[in-house]
Amino acid sequence: MAYFVNVRMVVAASCIVAGVTGGSIARAQPYPSKPVTLVVPYSAGGPTDVVARTLGAAMSKSLGQTVIVENRTGAGGTIAAAYTARAKPDGYTFLIHHNGMATAPALYRKLNYKPLEDFEYVSQVIDVPMTLVGRKDLPAKDFKELMAYAKANGDKVNFAHAGLGAVSHLCSVLLRQAMGVDMTTVPFPGTGPAMNAVLGGQVDLLCDQTTSTTPYVKAGSVRLYGVTTNTRLKSLPNTPTLAEQGLSSFQIVVWHGIYAPKGTPKDAVEKFGAALKGAFKDPVVAQRLADLGAIVPSDDKLTPASLRSWLEQETQRYSPVIKAAGQFAD
Repeated sequence: MAYFVNVRMVVAASCIVAGVTGGSIARAQPYPSKPVTLVVPYSAGGPTDVVARTLGAAMSKSLGQTVIVENRTGAGGTIAAAYTARAKPDGYTFLIHHNGMATAPALYRKLNYKPLEDFEYVSQVIDVPMTLVGRKDLPAKDFKELMAYAKANGDKVNFAHAGLGAVSHLCSVLLRQAMGVDMTTVPFPGTGPAMNAVLGGQVDLLCDQTTSTTPYVKAGSVRLYGVTTNTRLKSLPNTPTLAEQGLSSFQIVVWHGIYAPKGTPKDAVEKFGAALKGAFKDPVVAQRLADLGAIVPSDDKLTPASLRSWLEQETQRYSPVIKAAGQFAD
C-alpha cells in the first residue's frame, strides 16, 4: 500500500509543479499572443469600418498578431459599446467609435453603460470632415440655391441619415437648425443604404463623412454643396465650406477614439496605442487617409488622457443641442 501511496503523491506533486510552471509560462507570454479584436459599431464598408480596416492591417504588422475587425451594428453604436464594456478586460477586445460615444448619453435615456466610467481610454484616432451632398438631379446647383430650394419646399425635401445616433443624423439636426428649415429626415440602417438612396434619387440630401462620400463626389455621382470644416480641405480644395456660404460658424468634424473594457492591463493599452501611432507613419495608411480627407491628430492627442478629456468636453457640448432638438433614440 505504501508503494501505491507514494506513487500517487509523486504524480500529484508532479501535476502541481507542471500546473505552476505552465501557468508561469502562460503569464510570461508576450502580449499579444493571439489575434486582437477591434469592434466597429457600424456596418462593413461604412466610414468607421473603412478607418478600422485601414489601421488594423498596419497595426497587425507591429503587433505580430492579426487585428480582427468585428462589426456589431445597431442602436446608434450603443450595442457595440455595451458589448465592449462587458467584454473580458484581457487586452484582446478594443472598440473604435466616433462622436457617438459623446452623444449617446443624451440620445438614449436608458443607456446601459457609462461612456465616462466603463472604459479604459487608448487614444484619439482621426478627425474626418463631413460633406453635404445631394442627389445628382437635385435642381439646386450650389448651396445658395439649395437654401432657397429648401425654404420653398420645406418638409418636402428629404434628408437621409444612417440611423438615430449616427453622425449623419447629428449633422442633419444641426444643419436643419442652422438653415432654419424643417426638412423631413429619413433614417436608414447604415451609411451604405443611405448613400444608395441618394444615388438612386429616392432622397434629396445626406451629410456624411468624407471617408464615405469622397469616391462618389470625385466620380460625379452626387452634387457636392460644401464641407463642414472651418477651412477648405486639401482633398477637395475647390469646395467651399458651409460657413463661407452663409452658415456662419457652422462646423462639425467626426472624431474617433479607441477604447477598451475597464480594467484592461495598462501594458496592453500602451502596446495597442503604440501600434496605432506606428500605423499613422505607414506611407500606405497615410496616403489612404489623405485621399479620404481624414486628418491625423497631433501626437499630444494620441494619448489616453487626451481622449478622456475630449470625450468629456464633447459630451457637454452635444447634450444641450440634442435635448433642444427633442429627438431621442429610445
